[in-house]
Amino acid sequence: MLFAILPLLGVLFLSFTRWDGLGEIKLDGLSSWNTVLADPVTGNALLVTAKIMFFSFIVQAPISLLLGVFTAANQKYRAALAVLYFVPLLLSSAAVAIAFKALLDPNFGLGPGLGLPFLAQDWLGNSDLVLFVVVFVIAWQFVPFHTLIYQGGVRQIPASLYEAAQIDGAGRVQQFLNITLPQLKYTIITSSTLMVVGSLAYFDLVFVLTAGGPGYSTRLLPLHMYLTGFKANDMGAASALGVILVVIGLALALFLQRLGGKNRNASQLEGA
Repeated sequence: MLFAILPLLGVLFLSFTRWDGLGEIKLDGLSSWNTVLADPVTGNALLVTAKIMFFSFIVQAPISLLLGVFTAANQKYRAALAVLYFVPLLLSSAAVAIAFKALLDPNFGLGPGLGLPFLAQDWLGNSDLVLFVVVFVIAWQFVPFHTLIYQGGVRQIPASLYEAAQIDGAGRVQQFLNITLPQLKYTIITSSTLMVVGSLAYFDLVFVLTAGGPGYSTRLLPLHMYLTGFKANDMGAASALGVILVVIGLALALFLQRLGGKNRNASQLEGA
């Protein structure tokens, strides 16, 4: 708690100061907050962050759940496929961004190399496409992590539940809807919390892939905070953005945890 709270208090203090990162720190009241809240780029950064959070969730959640259920079975070929699925987990976000930036290059990337005009678009330079490209790359990297969470959750479900359902004549879809999903309630909440709150921490991948562009198309709140602090040398405003980021993250985490109900610590497993 000490290591978490002290930096936050420091950031909160800096948000009421004027500091370029090198000189003397001077108290400046609410000046930094007024600057941040009146800046239209901040509103745009919040909107871009919300869009990426929403699209990332609706893409990653169902894919991770289905892959987690698929890889949880005992067949050897599924275990082999699971190893391939988890390869992106071994790569850093910067390496992933550099690789996709090269593959999506309209002049020297995958499209011209394969002679496919459809792939030879300016994916990262088109403001209408770049957001969805970022969502795709984020999903490619982080779906395996959430798949691993669901895989562990599915393997904890007692086999007796499925055996009883089979005796009653339930098919695979009915077993999935009536056994797997209810038993994964808290796993879904945990994964969703990590997915949604984690969206507020995307920085290195987006910074390397698009640098927030074109224009402000992919300028997320964390990236806006970095550019304000270390490019514009306005640590006070960057600290105010940091406080906003933390408050949003805590509010979302609290909301998602409350979805689990007051008795969310209780086990969903039969007999546990």
